[in-house]
Amino acid sequence: MKTKSQVLLYVMLILLTIVFIFPVLWVVLSSFKDKTDLYQWPPAIFPSHFTLENYEIAFNKGKFGTYFLNSIFVTVTSTLLMLLINSMAGFALAKYRFKGDSILLAGFISTLMIPLEVIMIPIFKVISMLGLFNSLWGIIIPPAATPTGVFLIRQYLLSVPDELLEAARIDGAGEWKIYWKIILPLSKPVLSVLAIFSFMWRWDDFLWPLIVISDPRKYTIQLALSNFMGEYNVDWGSLLAMSVVTMIPVLAVFISFQRYFVKGMVTSGMKG
Repeated sequence: MKTKSQVLLYVMLILLTIVFIFPVLWVVLSSFKDKTDLYQWPPAIFPSHFTLENYEIAFNKGKFGTYFLNSIFVTVTSTLLMLLINSMAGFALAKYRFKGDSILLAGFISTLMIPLEVIMIPIFKVISMLGLFNSLWGIIIPPAATPTGVFLIRQYLLSVPDELLEAARIDGAGEWKIYWKIILPLSKPVLSVLAIFSFMWRWDDFLWPLIVISDPRKYTIQLALSNFMGEYNVDWGSLLAMSVVTMIPVLAVFISFQRYFVKGMVTSGMKG
């Protein structure tokens, strides 16, 4: 009976997987179709003949390469800054005791309930005052410190024994050395989780770049994708090709850090 229930469970999981993967598979296969195959009825899953024309148009006429490099720069830089700043803040809140630390932590957590739309205008005014409007740094700097990241790292570091840090101090290690040599190596699982989330957030971000960037040469991937959707016409071939390429970096990052992903998700909220 147990074996039958397990088989039924696996069958259901396989069917659900197919349901979720099918739209992605359709996009990938459609990116290799010519216009005839794209608009034929009834639609076919596989193209009658594979073509790279959509990719060539996207890279050459659509200047996709420039937008791709812009997104890579924004995403990688923003992710590295977020990991650095959040790890230092999480370390301080987890291992140091000072007056008002609990209030500060509560303030961090409370910001999770504030939607971006509420603080978008104040952030934009600050960006403009700093001269970062129409600059890629205007996209990178605002999300460099996130309450989610600080909270997750703080929760994870609570599981690190204080005796380990005290032993390092007795051996003459300073606070910066403890941070670089002990805290960061031990935080690989939770940092990997945040790296994946940050990469996805920054890579898929559309609204904030739309507000900050006005120069088409500084567009990110998501802004470039919107350019392929005109008022009266949509270049579906190039749009599908660009959509497929935008999946690759996120998949590469997830595959690179997946061994730490589950461990980081489990241990970052175990101890309060």
